[in-house]
Amino acid sequence: MHFLRFLYCFLLFNVGVVHSQKPADTTQQESQLPSKESIVDENAGYASNPILEYNDSYYILSRINENIGLPPTKFNYRTPQATLEEFVQACRDERFEDAAYALNLNRMPSNLTIEDAAVLAEKLYFVMNQRVNIEWGSISDRPDGQIDIQTATNKAIAGSPRRSVHFGELDLEGRDASLRLQRVKYKDFGAFWLISADTVENIEELYRIYGPRQLELMMPEWARFGVLGLPVWKILGTLILIGLSFLIGKLGSYIVRRLCRKSRFAWLKVVGKNLATPSGFAIAVLFFYITLNSLISFSGPFASWLYSLLLITVISSITWLIMKFIDSFMIYIAENRIGDTNPEENSQARQMLTYVSVARRVVTFVVIIIGITVIISQFRSLEKLGISLLASAGVLTVVLGIAAQSTLGNIIAGIQIALTSPAKIGDTVIINDDWGYVEDIRFTYMVVRTWDQRRLVIPLKYVISNIFENWSMTNPHQVRPIIVHADYRIDVQKVREKYESLLRNHELWDGEHEPVIQVVEAGEDTIEMRALCSGKDASTTWDLHCELREQLVAFIADLEDGLYLTKTRVELKKD
Repeated sequence: MHFLRFLYCFLLFNVGVVHSQKPADTTQQESQLPSKESIVDENAGYASNPILEYNDSYYILSRINENIGLPPTKFNYRTPQATLEEFVQACRDERFEDAAYALNLNRMPSNLTIEDAAVLAEKLYFVMNQRVNIEWGSISDRPDGQIDIQTATNKAIAGSPRRSVHFGELDLEGRDASLRLQRVKYKDFGAFWLISADTVENIEELYRIYGPRQLELMMPEWARFGVLGLPVWKILGTLILIGLSFLIGKLGSYIVRRLCRKSRFAWLKVVGKNLATPSGFAIAVLFFYITLNSLISFSGPFASWLYSLLLITVISSITWLIMKFIDSFMIYIAENRIGDTNPEENSQARQMLTYVSVARRVVTFVVIIIGITVIISQFRSLEKLGISLLASAGVLTVVLGIAAQSTLGNIIAGIQIALTSPAKIGDTVIINDDWGYVEDIRFTYMVVRTWDQRRLVIPLKYVISNIFENWSMTNPHQVRPIIVHADYRIDVQKVREKYESLLRNHELWDGEHEPVIQVVEAGEDTIEMRALCSGKDASTTWDLHCELREQLVAFIADLEDGLYLTKTRVELKKD
């Protein structure tokens, strides 16, 4: 019978039907975990409200735990820390009836027995050990509940006594269930601390959510032997789940790749290549998280660390998948849905490419922020930290503003560049006397590829704040000058006719500007002639004016055997 029972449990474990969570103190304790059935009879009778008149220092009660009696004097319940320590230590020693005296049972049915109260204590301890990280330093060890900051002195603490102390918080189906200790006073007995009646009232619901599932309750005793404080079946089960998650992740990646490859949408075929790996990883992590959280539970600080790490990994994997999808989709649009973006060729296409490039990075940044926000929202301690930071937003804003001024400025500058378009991807620019093309606009900087294949990395704030030349901002068409020097006696008209012939017959001339040669300077030895040529874009015009300069120099050099080349004249006089 034991073998059949174990085989049934093993099958349930592998198909992922049930959930288990339990403390890691001893394997013996695991075999004695209480059932998830409520011990509270819904039709039971309840006593009247026990709270009497108001008092700042404690709750004055007309009755206290009439069904089990007052706490024995051997227990120290004088301070909140002492009460919690007594409760935890009794539960660790499996003295759950003793631990029950630390509970305020006034909101429980009148027919509740000491055995029932012991079960409630065991259930509460299980939940605390499973999900609550008690910060003992924040729990007062003074009868008045105040925190003694100046422990090295005997000075009194300024402030009012506390009659309620918070030691934990759990999510209870969408609402916060606060775990509290309360200071109570009954008749002429001295005031003492108990775990509050509201906390006790929530024990059954908390245990239903965070307590063990059927698999753990059905595991036979001989399968519970432990190594390093952990049952071996948990270790083996976790390793099996890791292996299954890996295989399921590989399968998920393969299915995503195949489905995308056979899709009738061209964009999905392209995007699917980049989604296969993150999809498989997200599926594997999600499967492992759900099955581990449903089948195997760990307790104590290790459990808190493990579940937190798994939750962060799950959210991070989903965030990565969304980022990869957005990134791949925008790359597809940039490569397949935008026209020719060759330099100077298509201003509208280059503008769209700039929009996509900036939007791609801004959306990625937003997705990361949302992912971090979701992670923070899952941890109540981080939520409180966020609230505390907001409360001190004045100092925080100044500190962050100074520390992140450069980064945030560049991000905002990137959005401004996308909206106002002082430079677009593919534009020809001159920045700090370096001539090149805008190759890419990243999150915080712009990449300019110079004519000699160097890459200039320029912060976006610099682009917005400083003067630079953009030869493609409105029209890529360009006019460039050709400067040549010749002797004063040269026939400029012959040079003008030759230049006109050369320009009109050149394939790079766009015909926008007529051939023009003007004498723009007369020096001591030569005249300076300027010829203007035009091309469809900066690169074409550069090549055109270099070739025409070469041809003009050759023409002047050959004209009457170089008679009109520049000369230096020296006059010699005889004495």
